[in-house]
Amino acid sequence: MDCNWFCWPRNHNFDFEKPQPFALPLPIPDWPQGGGFAEEKICIGDLEVVMVTELESIWGFSCSEEGIKGATFYKPKEIPEGFYCLGHYGQPNNQPLHGFLLVARETTYNATSTSPALQKPLDYTLVWSSFSWSGDENGEECGYIWLPTPPEGYRSLGFVVTKGPTKPSLDLVRCVRSDLTDTCETNDLIADMEPMFPDFPCQFWKVRPCHRGMQGKGISVGTFYCSTSFVDEVLCTFCLKNFDSSLQAMPNLEQVHSLINYYGPTVFFHPKDIYLPSSVSWFFKNGATLYKEGIKMGEEILSGGSNLPKGGENDGEYWIDLPDDSRNSSVKLGNLESAELYVHVKPALGGTFTDIAMWVFCPFNGPATIKIGLLNFSLSKIGQHVSDWEHFTLRVSNFTGELWSVYFSQHSGGEWVEASGLEFMNGSNKPVVYSSKSGHASFPHPGCYLQGSEKYGIGVRNDVARSKFAVDSSTKYKIVAAEYLGGAVAEPCWLQYMREWGPKVTYNSASELEKILSFLPLNLRIRAENIFDSLPMELYGEEGPTGPKEKNNWEGDERC
Repeated sequence: MDCNWFCWPRNHNFDFEKPQPFALPLPIPDWPQGGGFAEEKICIGDLEVVMVTELESIWGFSCSEEGIKGATFYKPKEIPEGFYCLGHYGQPNNQPLHGFLLVARETTYNATSTSPALQKPLDYTLVWSSFSWSGDENGEECGYIWLPTPPEGYRSLGFVVTKGPTKPSLDLVRCVRSDLTDTCETNDLIADMEPMFPDFPCQFWKVRPCHRGMQGKGISVGTFYCSTSFVDEVLCTFCLKNFDSSLQAMPNLEQVHSLINYYGPTVFFHPKDIYLPSSVSWFFKNGATLYKEGIKMGEEILSGGSNLPKGGENDGEYWIDLPDDSRNSSVKLGNLESAELYVHVKPALGGTFTDIAMWVFCPFNGPATIKIGLLNFSLSKIGQHVSDWEHFTLRVSNFTGELWSVYFSQHSGGEWVEASGLEFMNGSNKPVVYSSKSGHASFPHPGCYLQGSEKYGIGVRNDVARSKFAVDSSTKYKIVAAEYLGGAVAEPCWLQYMREWGPKVTYNSASELEKILSFLPLNLRIRAENIFDSLPMELYGEEGPTGPKEKNNWEGDERC
């Protein structure tokens, strides 16, 4: 690949305030001892890896061009003796510094291998530079992005950044033997230079393993990806792969309880939400009924759910409904005193992180409110259904036990928010989770989140705010599954119920919207119709959800 020199615009700024390092409000405690959790080093087969979070800036930029975020690139400040860097880290400047790089060294795990696990690159290829012909004659203050050239049978795991045109030392990083790597994909955009360089586009991306979830062995290294017109669409860098099936760095049951007690969020429900959560056992004890296709009479569900059908798939043969008596209306409202979070603990990113998924149950999901410009319309049917399962997920580093990020589930999708972007309860490392009015989607901050088009102010409202209606998940929780611990956690009977937790009710949802849309000017009506047509179909039908174990993110990674 040829070197390519790009003219940098005059409104750049290399002398700017770099992102300040982020730290949780309180220091990380000493976790209970046992196993390999929070021991700083993790063996993944032929390699042992350490997470370095103290990073030193190499080069960065800020820019006044609209829509272009500045970025800064980093290397490990210190590398433990015997370990080697695999690439550099990059992030936007509008976020606190919160990143990591894995460094690696060989083990004697596979003595039969004839090739070392790590090798120096043969060379480097320059893939992009901020060199300015007029601003810096020698390019000494410019950033240069290099791709290591791996030996045959090896792969590069990240790009390397230098300040100035001098090619990096071959000792700077290591390439990894191909069989110890896995494929990765671009994820969040760090910076897009294409608006300034349409003829030489360049984008900087965060990357993540392609194979994620409980069974995924891909390990994120923390490096970034540089995409240019001279780099193939298929990623030319890779991630690590965990070959240690013991998952020895995962927390034991005592450590899991400590993590939940220390990080468990407080969930706030909207002050005007009347459809609050309850425990599953309260729902069953207060008349929840199991129905079977073709049988008119239902069967009251026992408090532990032992009479629910187990396993199989959602074949439409069974469903749960509210009691068909005077308790119906009161059960819809839930019972906050009994509410508890149902916890699923599972490995993430090849066992280098732990995901603590916390599920909230509500007996009823209320109807939606739609927003069209300055007008709000409360609907009577659309969005409502019996039973509602929502969740959020804490992602914790198995190197140290540090809370790294939280996933907020929002209807058919959701978002990961790094710890630096969370709101915490005063005097603790416990995040705040806001549950939306009627629909119970999770959000990191109070406000109104629009499911639709923020640009045009059209969509379904998700209103969240603090209130006296709250559940502290650090104390009110129950661990219902942790497959990697074998039989240490007894799964409740109701978790094996794979059918729907509410009946399917068919009605003409279009008629309710039509009454509202008919009063709008034609151009606004067409725009609103197009936006509502793009929303998930489950919004328009009254159908109970399946339980947590039937969701694809039970074994897989979160949707985003």
